[in-house]
Amino acid sequence: MDKNRKFQLVATAASGLEALVGKELRDLGIECQVENGRARFEGTMETIATANLWLRTADRIKIIVGEFDAFTFDELFEKVKALPWEDFLPLDAEFPVAGKSIKSKLFSVPDCQAITKKAIVNRLREVYHRPASVPLTETGAFFKLEVALLKDHVIVSLDTTGPSLFKRGYRLEKGGAPLKENMAAALVMLTNWRKDRPFYDPVCGSGTLCIEAALIGHNIAPGFNREFVCETWEWFDSEIFEAVRKDAEEKADYDIELDISGSDINGRMIEIAKANAQEIGLGDSITFKQQAVKDFTTDKEYGVIVANPPYGERLGEEESVRRLYQEMGEVFRPLKTWSKYILTSDLAFEEFYKAKATKKRKLYNGAIRTDLFQYWGTRPPRQPREESNA
Repeated sequence: MDKNRKFQLVATAASGLEALVGKELRDLGIECQVENGRARFEGTMETIATANLWLRTADRIKIIVGEFDAFTFDELFEKVKALPWEDFLPLDAEFPVAGKSIKSKLFSVPDCQAITKKAIVNRLREVYHRPASVPLTETGAFFKLEVALLKDHVIVSLDTTGPSLFKRGYRLEKGGAPLKENMAAALVMLTNWRKDRPFYDPVCGSGTLCIEAALIGHNIAPGFNREFVCETWEWFDSEIFEAVRKDAEEKADYDIELDISGSDINGRMIEIAKANAQEIGLGDSITFKQQAVKDFTTDKEYGVIVANPPYGERLGEEESVRRLYQEMGEVFRPLKTWSKYILTSDLAFEEFYKAKATKKRKLYNGAIRTDLFQYWGTRPPRQPREESNA
């Protein structure tokens, strides 16, 4: 396939993070259109590699193979079959078809999946001149397809990512209620933190928030430590990923000194956090220590606190969690120059923290509706401009 061929692409995202994905794409020089749960864009194989390697807040990058309206199963079959599947799938391709249908006449997802699969098989048999009596082996490279219907509009897509983009490859172990890496990156990016300021997570668990902040601070591509399913496809030019990875390596700033720290009352979690940071080569960029929230003190100024405390979802936990929120208020409220960002599903958080948030933002942590309670600190004084000699 021509490496300059243009594809219609989507970066999928958790609800509430689409605008961040759009901003990331534009920062990479990729024009896009933000929609519910995704950002659409156009690009070549290089664009696919760049998006997979660099997007911190997206879930996966997909190629839109076809898009159309369908009101009957016959129509779905014929329109899927008309797509150029031979451009993407070799004869021995393994290609499972996932599906979803919302507010559509074709509401049976298993039927939509089966008809899509049958249409593709028929197309491949005709193109590769294979008789109907001989089954396709599906022993080759893996191509994950999806047929998604929304209000009778069909999008048939091919996933280029493989395991979701949140799987960065550094988490050796995790705690009981881990924050996905792309959600952690989103929380950091929603703050006013800059790499010359202190960053602190008081309930750091396995260290994900601190590690994502360090990746951002060092300008390290989040996908540099992993591979993507499209790299196993014969038609995808392997030299493209080599070039994009080399460019990412050159853009990383390993010399900058960051002030990033995390603590947790659980000493076992601190050991896990240290091991995870070490695994991705950021052990020297982050300080982890065992400490209760109530024992935190600092004489630093203009820092940022980001926390994903327990939500008290389990029976009997609510009281201890709300006591933690109270401690957070007692310790953090006096830090006037610090900004604090706390994610929780407990809508009564402000009552126990004993301060009204500057701003709240609704986000979904997996299936759980949460709010990001934001308390903005005072801004640092502006540095006086140096006198010009001109």
